[in-house]
Amino acid sequence: MIDFAKLIKIFLISVLFFVSVQQKASSQDENYRIRNVVIDAGHGGKDPGAVGKHSKEKDITLSIALKVGSYIEKYIEDVDVIYTRKTDVFVELYRRSAIANENNADLFISIHVNSNPQSIHHGTSTYVMGLNRAQDNLEVVKLENSVILAEKDYRSRYEGYNPNAPESNIILSLYQNAYLEQSTLLASKIQDQFTVRAGRKDFGVRQAGLIVLWNCTMPSVLVETGFISNPAEEKYLMSDYGQSILASAIFRAFRSYKEEVEKKDKSGSDKNLSKFDSKISKSQNENSNKKKDEQNTIKNNEDETVYKIQIKTSSKQLTINSKNFNGIENVQETNENGVYKYSCGNSESYEDISKLLPEIRKKFPDSFITAYKNGKRVERKN
Repeated sequence: MIDFAKLIKIFLISVLFFVSVQQKASSQDENYRIRNVVIDAGHGGKDPGAVGKHSKEKDITLSIALKVGSYIEKYIEDVDVIYTRKTDVFVELYRRSAIANENNADLFISIHVNSNPQSIHHGTSTYVMGLNRAQDNLEVVKLENSVILAEKDYRSRYEGYNPNAPESNIILSLYQNAYLEQSTLLASKIQDQFTVRAGRKDFGVRQAGLIVLWNCTMPSVLVETGFISNPAEEKYLMSDYGQSILASAIFRAFRSYKEEVEKKDKSGSDKNLSKFDSKISKSQNENSNKKKDEQNTIKNNEDETVYKIQIKTSSKQLTINSKNFNGIENVQETNENGVYKYSCGNSESYEDISKLLPEIRKKFPDSFITAYKNGKRVERKN
């Protein structure tokens, strides 16, 4: 049940917050400059984030974050870069925004890697704080916000927030609306760079209630740089080349955003930036064949068959937890013509999924192997 009293309270607080921010913005003169930017490498330490076959999100995000920061430090002299972490350590979500607030940051950029049970998904997206109840957005919210469960006293610290409660996401999304316009501007520039410069698939700018952006008193975004669950994209995310191109795209977006909000003419930019552009362009040309191979690999992966084990069907949607499925973890749900189907396992190898079937049948005797292609079931096995 939605806590409307709390919803109204948070709404009133957000209105007052919005008014104060507008007053602050109106007091800024034409000499306004972006001086401090916080670069946040998602996850870390005991929190690995999304896990691929050969890598962990926490390692990829740290590498990209350090590259973004180094580009800003080297090519934009009047900006100080603050990192939420520079090593493999665990930083609570509330501390990440606190670091930005304590340093009077003008921007907060949180870098992440996406994941999906369907390995065919690939591409980038950038999130801003807001209300959007699209199912795929909510899945990202649950994935990124669930890390608070690893923190002590998370209920009191996050005012009773529950990653799995719909009303919590509604309440959370009321925050940050004061910075929605600026955040969206930066997010749009990041996605443009990902698409045009880096050649990545564009999932667009999205709104969601993300705790890491919750208390930021400045424009802020969360960047999903790709899907670690896609074999070809994981390889790209792990490579120094891929990380450099993604980092350069974020850097270029930041540079463009800074110039626009400061109302600067691009011709007045640091001359060293042309050297950076040349360096990255050269790197892109040298790796053009690698990029073509990667795109072909992704296309081939989209055409590959993914095998799962269907364990249960229901006319009503079930809560996915190990208790409801006899201890089986990572259960996936699909809805086909109004019937909810639940499966486990996710393999491109029929041989591997066949080895898992006898164990699953000990708990669900009627379970069987299903095959999916491009997210759609194509046939029934066994």
